[in-house]
Amino acid sequence: MMSSISKNGWIPCSKPNPGAALRLFCFPYAGGGASTYYGWGDALPREVEVCPIQLPGREMRLAEPAFTRMELLLEALAPAISPYLDRPFAFFGHSMGATIAFELARTLRTRGELSPIHLFVSGSRAPHIPSPRPPTYHLPDAEFVEELRRFNGTPEAVLQNAELMELFTPLLRADLALHDTYRYVDGDPLDCPISAFGGLGDEEVGQSAITAWDQHTNGPFMLRMLPGDHFFLRSARRSLLDMVSRDLMQNLATAN
Repeated sequence: MMSSISKNGWIPCSKPNPGAALRLFCFPYAGGGASTYYGWGDALPREVEVCPIQLPGREMRLAEPAFTRMELLLEALAPAISPYLDRPFAFFGHSMGATIAFELARTLRTRGELSPIHLFVSGSRAPHIPSPRPPTYHLPDAEFVEELRRFNGTPEAVLQNAELMELFTPLLRADLALHDTYRYVDGDPLDCPISAFGGLGDEEVGQSAITAWDQHTNGPFMLRMLPGDHFFLRSARRSLLDMVSRDLMQNLATAN
């Protein structure tokens, strides 16, 4: 019997699709939540059930402490997602979410569990390439806000609202701590194909750093560069979803 995800706190699926042939688990960028991927279920083929991952510390899990270390997050996330890997599945992650998706795939392999049939990484340098910038999560508030403004991921209206920033700063610092303290540990490449996406105007993650994801798969590797900055996830959404759809359908056709 296949598991239902409609009432799972980690996977608040807004549009359950119990008859789907494949599940696409989607992981958010720093400061983002499951709502980042709402609407994807309507844009992707009916064979796909979109399963956004809701990390603690945001949206309906706002009261829970956010994770600040990758290994602790994976220890909690792997067993939480395991019951829902009862059909073919793929991972999509943007920025910090790409690293989480990659490391979760490696964690599942170590646990002797099933592996994704495809990994989509978006707006993220390959895990073995460290960020050229120093950590930002511990900066004083004024400098921290300027770093957030440079990333262009937090609306200016939020950055200028003291009450909202008091609410969201702990989450943003926690997520950036998770990202900034992450250290890649060498291991065997994944067997699944990897599709990597980048923004042509992204000043944080260049094309060469995205191309380097090809070292982390024994299978096919696809690189697609889209118009937009680091958050082309929003500005080039239609083109991105078209490419994800094609790759997923090709995977299903090959599996069958």
